[in-house]
Amino acid sequence: MSIPADLKYTKSHEWVKTEADGTVSVGITHHAQDLLGDMVFVENPAVGRKLARGEECAVVESVKAASDVYAPIAGEVVAANEEVESSPEKINQDAYGAWMFRIKPDNAADVNALLDAAAYEAHVASEAH
Repeated sequence: MSIPADLKYTKSHEWVKTEADGTVSVGITHHAQDLLGDMVFVENPAVGRKLARGEECAVVESVKAASDVYAPIAGEVVAANEEVESSPEKINQDAYGAWMFRIKPDNAADVNALLDAAAYEAHVASEAH
């Protein structure tokens, strides 16, 4: 299983990448897309929406199930990736390249509290039992 070391993760299987401009890109992990199967629908939060940490803010649907996506940190949505909305299969093809939305964090340090790759890998392993 591929878990890039340069990203942060949540226990609900979102990945987080801090961009050069200070915004944070959010997507679902390879593990999440693998469990869900072929993606058929993505609904991102609206640009301008204020999110609380842990708030349900997006939906991904596959041929198997629908799943909520949660805000990994508090902040304002500054971009939504229309490409994954029109072509949800991009998440299956490259889960870590297919970001869903970007947040301007209320507190940039919140990202540091998320799981690193090793902690996320351990979390996934513990769920498998």
